[in-house]
This record gives sequence, C-alpha cells and structure tokens, in this order.
Amino acid sequence: MGIFDRILRRGETRAATAGSSLGSAFAPGATSAGHLVNARIVENLSTVMACVGANASALASLPAYVYRREGRGRTEVNDHPVSRLTRRPNDAQTWPDWIEWTVAQALLHGNALSVIDYDGAGRPLALRPIPWGNVQPILLANGTLAFDVVAHTAPWGGTGQPRRFLAGEVFHLRDRSDDGLLGRSRLSRAPEVLGNALALQEWTGAMWRNAATPAGALKFPSALTKEQVDRIRWQLEQGFTGTHNARKALILESGAEWQSISVSPEDAEVLASRRFSVEELCRVYQVPPPLVQDYSNNTFTNSAQAALWFAQFALGPWARKIEAEFARSVFTDPALHLEIDLSGLMRGDYAARWQAHEIAVRNGILDANEVREIEGWNPRAETAPPAVQEPRQRSERRADDAAPAIQFRPVVNVNVEPAPVTVVDNHPARAVQTVERDADGEIARTVTAYER
Repeated sequence: MGIFDRILRRGETRAATAGSSLGSAFAPGATSAGHLVNARIVENLSTVMACVGANASALASLPAYVYRREGRGRTEVNDHPVSRLTRRPNDAQTWPDWIEWTVAQALLHGNALSVIDYDGAGRPLALRPIPWGNVQPILLANGTLAFDVVAHTAPWGGTGQPRRFLAGEVFHLRDRSDDGLLGRSRLSRAPEVLGNALALQEWTGAMWRNAATPAGALKFPSALTKEQVDRIRWQLEQGFTGTHNARKALILESGAEWQSISVSPEDAEVLASRRFSVEELCRVYQVPPPLVQDYSNNTFTNSAQAALWFAQFALGPWARKIEAEFARSVFTDPALHLEIDLSGLMRGDYAARWQAHEIAVRNGILDANEVREIEGWNPRAETAPPAVQEPRQRSERRADDAAPAIQFRPVVNVNVEPAPVTVVDNHPARAVQTVERDADGEIARTVTAYER
C-alpha cells in the first residue's frame, strides 16, 4: 500500500465474511508419546527456553540504523519516523523489547504480527504487537492475505472487537513457509522431538515424585484380602512416597519381606537420553550447544567458533528477514532501508573489537576519530587526519630515526675466472667463477658453476 492510500485510508474491501481461514492445518497437537505440544508447554523444556532466548535476546541487543541510498553511497537518516521506531516502537516497549518479543513469537508460533499505526500524513507512528493467538489469518477472494485481529484491552486478558487488517498494514515476520503466505512453526515441523523430550522430563519427575513406589515390592507368605491390600497401600503412600518421606524406616509384619526392584537413572540411561534431547532441540533451533550451556562435547576449537556459527547461521538469516519485512511493510520510499548491525555482537569481545579497529585503521578504511565514534568517544581535535601507520617489528628503527638510503650501482664489467679442479658427486669437475664488478671495481655478485 502506497503513502497516498495510507493518507486517504484507501484499500481493498474488508468484507467481514469474505475469505477462507488459514493456519489451522499445522496446529501442533498430541504426539506418539502422549504429550500435547504447544508454545506454552514446550518452554517448560529448559533447552527450548534457552534456544529461543539466545536468538531473541541476541538480536535484540544489536543496533539498527535507517539509511538512504544516494548514488553509490548511503547516508544515515536519524530524523526519519522509522528511525524513531528503532528507539521507541510503541508506548509499552523499547526497541530491544519489541525485537525480542517478535523473534520469540516467530520461533514458537511460526509468525509474529505487529499492526502499523499511522498519523494523518501516512507516516508510521508505532508498531503495536499482537499475540498470534489473537490473530486469525484470512485469504480473501482476490487472493490477498488479511488478518482478523482481536487486541487485548487489559494487560492480563480482556479482548476488544475484532478488526481486519490487510497485509500491507501489518509487520509480519514469518518462519519458513510451506505456502508462501504463513510461516510454519518448528513445533509443528518436529512435534515428536519435542514430545519425546517432554515425556522424558515427565518420567524423570515421576521417578522423584514416587521415589518409594518403584523401589521394591512387599512379599507376603499368604494371600491378602482386599481390605489388607488397601490398608498397606494407603500406609505406603502416606508414609513412604515422595521426597519428604525418603529414607524412613519401614516396619514389616505378618511375615512380610521387602524385595528391592529399583532401577537407577544411570542403569536406565535416563541421563544419556536427556543429553541427547538437548542436542536434538539445539538442531531444531540452529543454536550451538555451548550457547545453551551444554559442554558435553565441547573442545577449544568448537567453543571458539560457536559464536561465529550462531551469528552466520542463526542470527544472520533472522536479521535479513526483519530488514526485508521493514522494506515491504513499513517503508514507502524504496531508497530507504533498515540495517541491523551484526558487528554489535563484538561489544562483549574487547580484544576482537580492537583488533578489527586496528586492521581498519592500518588499511585506511577508518581513521582514529571514526573509531572513537564507534566506541562512543568524543572525537579528538586535529588539524589534519593522522597518517596511516604500517606495523613494525621490534628490531626496526623508530619512525623519527633517519634510515640510510640504499644506492644501486650498475654492473659494467663481468670477468670469468677459472678455479682449480675439484670433485663433485665422485666425478672430477672444474669450478668456473663469474665475478660481476661495478664501475668502481667493487664486486657486485659472484656466481660459481661446475663443469665436468
């Protein structure tokens, strides 16, 4: 939608009944492990929570700039309305809050939606986030995607009247799509992976909750009545199950014997299975395991490269998606674009950051004041830009020491002087020595060859 359409509020007809509903085909459901998989439940898995948090928080920490293309260069535009959105997208959120919410919604639901509010001149004023659970995607009769939105009217619930928005009036960030219209969540793509991890976590919890129940069995010399069985079961459940009743003494009567049948978590390979589920979940969200505190297969090499892999294969694609969606839905001028600066990841790596500055200054890419600006320091007052300095070894002279000039004198005389006979490779040979002299008669070069 162009700027004039936004000013005049012109657009397509928003028939409340036209169109077909989308998005229900890939809704996550129960798995073969018997567990329901949805966005709220899977965050009970610490690995999922850590993976989503790593992606969302890392992108939220990066600076964003608005640029205008001018010829072969570009200029940062600080006073553009979108530049103000990168500082305060709405009244309730800062830019890092909004980016973190948006990326987390896309990772858990496959889609993230924010309604774009405009002023009377058609300029964007705010990006108003809408939880995906409050959105019903609609495909209109003409093939246009629309969204029926029910906004919250209170922080913890309460909804207002539904309103329909066209695709050009919303910021819509999608995970990988199957139909080109809506993103499909990773929960719906790999539900069994998440369901198995949930089942394993629940089984481990049940082991601790029912610590005494699977530990053994009572063996009686004769059959018991139903009343006796119920009484013994009640006594065991009340006095010996649960962590608060662990290690209590058990009093046996009527010739009963305790027969241990316990199986430790190590014997059942529970710990190994849970470690494997961490690796599987990291694959789902493309996060290196060291970034979610899994150091089981960690080495110096892969730990040093983990941040680089994360930036290239996880953060980089999401940053590009956000930039492209701003160009589609927010900007009306094709000369403007948003850029998320991935170099902000080096903010915590002091040594790597200054090594990069040193390389840029040494090759004439940046000067000292530009480096100071990047670091947030005031520029140094200088009458002339500093000269680019080449690195020198410790054994080199100081810059202010006068180095002797090297003079080259031409070769004007070549003499061939025979040498005595010698032995080379068990064969007699004569050494022929060629001496090149300069104009002053000094030897410039000597070459010795052997002739058999």
